[in-house]
Amino acid sequence: MSKIDEITRESWIMGTFPEWGTWLNEEIENEEVKPGTVAMWWLGCTGMWFKTPGGCNITVDLWCGNGKRTHGDGKMKVGHQMANMCGARAMQPNLRAVPFVIDPFAIKQVDAVLATHYHQDHMSAEYASHVIKSNMTTVDENGKEIPVPFIGPKKSVELWQKWGVPEDRCITVKPGDTIKIKDIEIVALDSFDRTCLVTTDRTDENREELTGICPTDMDDKAVNYLIKTPGGNIYHSGDSHYSIYFAKHGKDYDVDVAFGSYGENPIGMQDKMTSVDILRMAEALQAKVVIPIHYDVWTNFMADVNEIKVLYDMKKDRLGYKFHPFFWEVGGKYVYPTDKDKKAYHHRRGFEDCFEAPQNIPFRSCL
Repeated sequence: MSKIDEITRESWIMGTFPEWGTWLNEEIENEEVKPGTVAMWWLGCTGMWFKTPGGCNITVDLWCGNGKRTHGDGKMKVGHQMANMCGARAMQPNLRAVPFVIDPFAIKQVDAVLATHYHQDHMSAEYASHVIKSNMTTVDENGKEIPVPFIGPKKSVELWQKWGVPEDRCITVKPGDTIKIKDIEIVALDSFDRTCLVTTDRTDENREELTGICPTDMDDKAVNYLIKTPGGNIYHSGDSHYSIYFAKHGKDYDVDVAFGSYGENPIGMQDKMTSVDILRMAEALQAKVVIPIHYDVWTNFMADVNEIKVLYDMKKDRLGYKFHPFFWEVGGKYVYPTDKDKKAYHHRRGFEDCFEAPQNIPFRSCL
């Protein structure tokens, strides 16, 4: 049988997806984290992997889904949070713009699965299925072996359980709660995700009516996290908008690295922090490094990080900024504090061993 005859749509999909295969899985497994540091990898959207010197591996908002794949009927569900927010009815053209850089089914060990909130691009049924079926375990703060926990606000826990995650594997957190896992301490903090506030349980015409009702359930829907590691304190803001209460978090906790969801909001929409908001957040948190995320994934919210750089350079001296932005790439590694002075990331370029082995060229003049 010829190669042409062997090829099918299914063989193409299996041979191509996920685009990075197990490259990043292997990199994370093989990473030896030095004492006094923490290694982290950006998995796309707000997804993060953290690894410590004590061998603690946790993920936050690891998501394995996609956006629009067909034009369908061209309409958005009337109860979608974006429709609730602005009354739009035309389908949101949010196609996924970045590749899958990790294979969730090839993950061999993780010590905790965290979610900041229950929107579809921040949780993964596929990942949850793998963690449950593989019988992964970790140890609690007393060294007792326990099943890997799923940690998140009430709505996230409800979604996990709807998917089939056992109740005793879930830990519901609200602002002020702390959880210790190996050499990491997780602190749940207030979220400022106003899009989550206008998310209803139903998305059809019978969605809940929010008009005139003062929301009181933010702590059930979303949280931010401060992740205390041997290498520093990492602040994950989930999908938070800008809030002046960031300043309270900055006074209550030492923040080394802060992640902020950045994006170019379409007209009539306010779902992501702007470049100004990212800088204000970093200043309020008294962070040392701020890293914009989430702008990568949706085609209709993609933004230019150079806008942050331009504004930072305009304002840093006059306002006396004590932080700097770092511009990352999905799939890239960042080690704190080793990389604390870096301003931008580039994937490994390779060819470090050039001219160490014999060449196979006619003449040097070919070069």
